[in-house]
Amino acid sequence: MPDTKFFEREITLSPQSEPAETKFPAKLAYWTFGDPASPAVLLPTCYGGLLETTSPFLYSTGHNSDPILPPSKFFVIVTGLLGGGESSSPSNTAAPWNGPNFPRTTYEDNVRLQYALCGSLGVKKLFAYIGFSMGGQQAYHMSTLYPDFVENMICLAGSARTSWHNWCFLEGPRHAIIMSADFEDGHYKQQANKGLHAFSKVYSTWALSPEWFRERCWEELGFKTLQEYLDAYWSGGGDANDRLALLWTWQKGDITLYHPEGNGDLAKALERIKARCLIMPSRTDQYFPPYDSEQEVKHLKNGEFRCIETPWGHIAGGGNGRKEDTEYIIKEIKRFLNI
Repeated sequence: MPDTKFFEREITLSPQSEPAETKFPAKLAYWTFGDPASPAVLLPTCYGGLLETTSPFLYSTGHNSDPILPPSKFFVIVTGLLGGGESSSPSNTAAPWNGPNFPRTTYEDNVRLQYALCGSLGVKKLFAYIGFSMGGQQAYHMSTLYPDFVENMICLAGSARTSWHNWCFLEGPRHAIIMSADFEDGHYKQQANKGLHAFSKVYSTWALSPEWFRERCWEELGFKTLQEYLDAYWSGGGDANDRLALLWTWQKGDITLYHPEGNGDLAKALERIKARCLIMPSRTDQYFPPYDSEQEVKHLKNGEFRCIETPWGHIAGGGNGRKEDTEYIIKEIKRFLNI
């Protein structure tokens, strides 16, 4: 793995952030691979994602012997979300912004910071912006805020606006943390492990799908029982305030905020996007259902819809489903980008 670099910039938080339009000394964690003179591709992290887990099957020979975005041909930039534990987050920021005092940041804050990073690296235009989940939402936001900067946008299991159903789902895991005895309103001295454990258990059901459970897909990973799988993959971890910071960003996702004259009209906001767009939901995703993606594509000037047919729910979009799911994602991205 490469050394993690940090792009430091004092930013003015967005009008939707809390506190709004306040100066904040931000650090953006990132990796780069390849020559800056090559076509640039940006891959942002997702909820709970790290730089090393962000779509390595697309560019790393360690995960794919013949990746479609090799650093020999592309300049790959991987960035970490604010609040994700690597970039500025409640868990790693000094007072007065530490812990529960960390600002509530938006996708706009993240995308504007990424855009500034690209400028510092000499990138004047992105050949592709590819994101999964919260990364897919960032792809929509970058393409909306900087319509001439993104040539090709690929959204894997994400959306242009967080639906009310999605927002309400997130209230479940959020309350699992804030109602736990060891959370202490975010001022915990030791990690809020009880809350994080409860958070993971609530989150696990939604990350997968009814079909996944019906087909006993945990057996495909070598587990004899569902409980063994849950104990291995969904038993807590991370930092409680970091988890909440990202949830807030996710819940506030909405590209119509950049065009207030549209009065929240998503169709009008989508029509402003100039990039060629590939929208790829998972058939069994409970966060970002395919129907929502189909409706979005109707209003994109240059949009294509491809669905991942899988029982592995939301996580399939990030390369964590079956082998054939990831192979399908790779095939469609290669076709779309004509590479």
